[in-house]
Amino acid sequence: MATNTKVAFIGTGIMGEPIAEHILDAGYDLTVYNRTEKKAEPLIQKGAHWAPSAGDAAKGAGVIFTMLGYPDEVEDTYLTKNGLIRRSKKGAYLIDLTTSSPQLARDIHDSCEIDDKHAFDCPVTGGEGGAKAGTLTLIIGATEDTAEPVLPILKTFSKKIYYFDEAGRGQIAKLCNQICVAANLLGGAEALALARWSGLDQRSVLDMISDGMGSSRQLEQLLPKAISGDYRPGFKNIHLRKDLALALRQAEEKHLEIPQTEAAFALFDTLVHIGGAKMGTQAASLLFEDDDTTKKAGLDWALLEEADDPIDPDDERAVQQISTPSSKKRSGTQKTAGPQQNPKHERKGRRERLERQ
Repeated sequence: MATNTKVAFIGTGIMGEPIAEHILDAGYDLTVYNRTEKKAEPLIQKGAHWAPSAGDAAKGAGVIFTMLGYPDEVEDTYLTKNGLIRRSKKGAYLIDLTTSSPQLARDIHDSCEIDDKHAFDCPVTGGEGGAKAGTLTLIIGATEDTAEPVLPILKTFSKKIYYFDEAGRGQIAKLCNQICVAANLLGGAEALALARWSGLDQRSVLDMISDGMGSSRQLEQLLPKAISGDYRPGFKNIHLRKDLALALRQAEEKHLEIPQTEAAFALFDTLVHIGGAKMGTQAASLLFEDDDTTKKAGLDWALLEEADDPIDPDDERAVQQISTPSSKKRSGTQKTAGPQQNPKHERKGRRERLERQ
C-alpha cells in the first residue's frame, strides 16, 4: 500500500507506541487512539492525529491495527455496535496484534468478511526491545496472499513473518510461544535460586548456562535484570498469566494435558495475587526469595489470604483490582473462566511449598 494510505492504531502502550512510531516514520498518515491520551502524546508530537475514540480513529482508514491487553477489550473494540467493524470502511484491513482468543479471532474474521472487510490475527513476539528496534516476529492467522496488500506496512516494524493460513491459528501459534517463554523463565529462576541458596555466584552460573545447552533468550535478557533487582516491565506478569490461561483453554478444547503449563500458570497466578501483576516477568525469580527480599520488591504474601475469588484473565477490570500490593479485599463478583481458576487452598499450598526453598 502507498504511504498515503490512512492508518489507524488503537492501543499505544508498551508495545503499541513503538510499533505505531515505525509506521509513522515510514510516512504513513497515522491516526491514534488510546484510553489514556497521555500515552499517545509522543506520537501526536511527531505528527500523528488524535481520535477521541477507537471508532473515530478507524473512520476512513484503509488499515487498522489494534494492540490491546485482554480478550474482552478486543471483543468490545471490534464487535460492539460502535466497534471497529461497524465504523470501518468497505475494503479496510483490520489487524489485531494482541495475544488473544483463537475463537475470537475467527469471529472477528468472519464478521468482517460478511461486511466486505478483511481481518486477521497477527500477534507478535520480540518484546519491548523488538518493538523499539522494529525487529518483531509476526505470527499471522492468514495466508501470505491474504496479507500481501498490507505487507509494506507490516515490514515497517518486523524482521520475520510466519503465516499459519487461517484465522485464529496465529493466536494458537503465539500461545505455543508463550508456553516456552514461561518454561524458560521459571527454569532459569529456579536454577538461580538453587545457585544462590547453595552459595554460588548467580552471575557466574548465569554466564555458564548461557554458554551451554540450557541457554535461552529469557535467561540471557531478563534474568540478569532480576539479579540486579530490576523488575520494570517489558512484558507484564498479568499478561503472561492471561496468555497461559488461553493456552490451557486451547489444550482443554483438544483434550490435551499440558501439566508444565498448568504449573507455570499456578506460579504466575501466585505472583499476580501477591502484588506482582504489573512487574516484568523476570519478577518470577522473587517467588524463590526470602520474605525480606520480596517485601523490599513490593510483594506481600499475606494477600494470598484475601485471594478467595476467581479472577478471569479475560477481564481487565477485574485483574486491575489485584494489581498492587496496597489493594485490600476485592469487591464485586468476577466471571469464571475454566482451567485458570485456583482455589484459595491451592494458593496457600503453593506458598507453603515455596517457603521450603
